[in-house]
Amino acid sequence: MSRMLHQACTSFLAGKNATIDGNPVIARNEDNGVAIWPKRVVVHVADEPRNLNFISKGNQFRTTLPEKAYHYTAVPDTDPSAGFYEESGINAKNVAMSATESAYANSRVLGVDPLVADGIAEDAMLTVVLPYIDSAKAGVQRLGHLVEINGAAESNGILFGDTNEVWYMEIVSGHHWVAQRIPDDAYAVVANQLAIQDIDFDRPQEFMTSTNIRQFVQSHHLNPDGNRFNSRHIFGTATATDSHYNTPRVWYGHKLFTPSAFENPTDQELPFIQHAEKKISLPEIANFLGSHYQETPYDPLGNGTDTERHQFRAVGLSRTQNSHILQLRRDVVPMLAGIVWQCFGNPAFNPYVPFYAQGDQLAANYAADNSDYQGENPYWASKLLDVLSEAHYHENRQLIDNFLGATQAIGYQRLQAGDAIPTPNSASLGSLNVETAATYANAIQAQAGKLVQANAALSDLSFTMDANL
Repeated sequence: MSRMLHQACTSFLAGKNATIDGNPVIARNEDNGVAIWPKRVVVHVADEPRNLNFISKGNQFRTTLPEKAYHYTAVPDTDPSAGFYEESGINAKNVAMSATESAYANSRVLGVDPLVADGIAEDAMLTVVLPYIDSAKAGVQRLGHLVEINGAAESNGILFGDTNEVWYMEIVSGHHWVAQRIPDDAYAVVANQLAIQDIDFDRPQEFMTSTNIRQFVQSHHLNPDGNRFNSRHIFGTATATDSHYNTPRVWYGHKLFTPSAFENPTDQELPFIQHAEKKISLPEIANFLGSHYQETPYDPLGNGTDTERHQFRAVGLSRTQNSHILQLRRDVVPMLAGIVWQCFGNPAFNPYVPFYAQGDQLAANYAADNSDYQGENPYWASKLLDVLSEAHYHENRQLIDNFLGATQAIGYQRLQAGDAIPTPNSASLGSLNVETAATYANAIQAQAGKLVQANAALSDLSFTMDANL
């Protein structure tokens, strides 16, 4: 396999009052430049042995880590040669982090504050931030400090959540950043653009920024709007590529959750903060993360013209490696609050498996080395479903939809079982996670078998025999 950068993700965030169960959510598809790049899921115990002098394998970014670290989950690359890329997880304080949403600053900005070759980058972010924070806001502050001191190697968006708040942070130049708290009754969809719009510096509980960012913008004449501080206009891009690769995904998310908005898929001014017309459920978030413009002419698997079907980049892709929905539940004891809904591969065809983040393990097969194909490994089993499901998609659509619906129901059943544990601890939740993994492994293998049988019957290499022969 050739090495490709992690890139081109799609993110979703929702405040606690925007969801049907009253719980904050952050979610993202981690996409790669290739269809196969194995991922694992691991649990880091509190204060595990580690070198406090952190050096990134990717670009030699260096920092000194705090002595104390919290337990946390992560989804690293199986091959760590270019960096850990731990990507997503929840720590012992029920703080969730997902990093990153790749984005791009404009040439005006990078001309005066270029990216730093050995600054902090995606491969290191979760590893040097999540184990050391006790709130979503603290995550923004810690990462922001690292950007200001060490510089950033990339323009990125980073998602943070806890049981009370959800924050979205954007690194907009080599040393500057902005962040906005998602209102409790709102949601946001982000797709590879700098998305945050107007910053209100008089509302520090809703917005955070790097030191002296206003002076930086003013002194270098970067603000095209005069009296307002629209971060997207100042730092971002608005190109033809954005209109076909990025904004359509935001448009489709808004179409699903706010259909009355009547937006245009190539509109460069789609709102960052949006309000849903009804409470948002986890299955609906999963549906969005696996979406490909269903019921529109732009569906690559649909019935539009060849031009229409290839006009826009879909959300769920064959090169989606790790899709996650990180849920911070408010109506349970802290030990049960953090839920990692983990999906490998394209969510259009694969289920989200719920794990308790405070368990001492998710499951051994999720953490196992999976560099080469192994049919029963969760990553490879999901990639097999991708291939089998997309083949003869229309003929097998009902089979796929039934599978996703059934596995969503299983997920809620598994959480009911975990929530019923009288005195939950890391060991008991770890054991339940193992049982959950086994339940889903059986369901995925059964689905693969059904698809093999269905696709075999649809082969072009078949022949109808004359009954008289």
